[in-house]
Amino acid sequence: MTMSLVVRRGIPEGAEERVAALYWEAFGRKLGPALDPPEKARAFLAAHLHHDRGVTALADGHVVGVAGYRLGGRALTGGSARDVLSAYGIVRGLPRLAVLALFERTAAAGELVMDGIAVDAGHRGSGIGTLLLREVAAVAAESRCHRIRLDVIDVNPRARALYERQGFTAVHTERTPYLRGPMGFGAVTTMHRPVTAADADGIGNPGGGACVQEGR
Repeated sequence: MTMSLVVRRGIPEGAEERVAALYWEAFGRKLGPALDPPEKARAFLAAHLHHDRGVTALADGHVVGVAGYRLGGRALTGGSARDVLSAYGIVRGLPRLAVLALFERTAAAGELVMDGIAVDAGHRGSGIGTLLLREVAAVAAESRCHRIRLDVIDVNPRARALYERQGFTAVHTERTPYLRGPMGFGAVTTMHRPVTAADADGIGNPGGGACVQEGR
């Protein structure tokens, strides 16, 4: 039986819990100290998604992959400090905010920052990650960005290999041995990919926001 695969922009209404589950499966080890326990974390992620900052892959109508990005000051995963404190309480919430601050990434002028990519375990190796990345590149081109940036941890060589095949190159590696125990990784590599005119030939609909400088 042939699988019907579609890549589209945005998070489909009603798919929030599915997207949060995929995201948690991919990044739960890293985000656990900030958002655990898992059930509460997935609920928090689902409740605070920015629907227009993601690209999804659907197989026979079911979400099997998602790629998030930060553009115009908003990323796929949201939730303010007030939201964290409301969900976890002040005593438990304040330390969690400190952990979340470690993952905060500000885009430079003309830069789109990837906010993570996750593919269902049963569909890995079928090219979904490549399709998601190409659609994000199309968003970047249409938003007049000149570069895409992402971070990849040292214990995820498969993801790094995918990024390299799609034209990303490593520009800096930060050693983080203090995170090896609590979060499971000891280094983070920043990768860049230039946006080209060919990227505008993506498979989605035009428009994604303005590629602006968010801070200094």
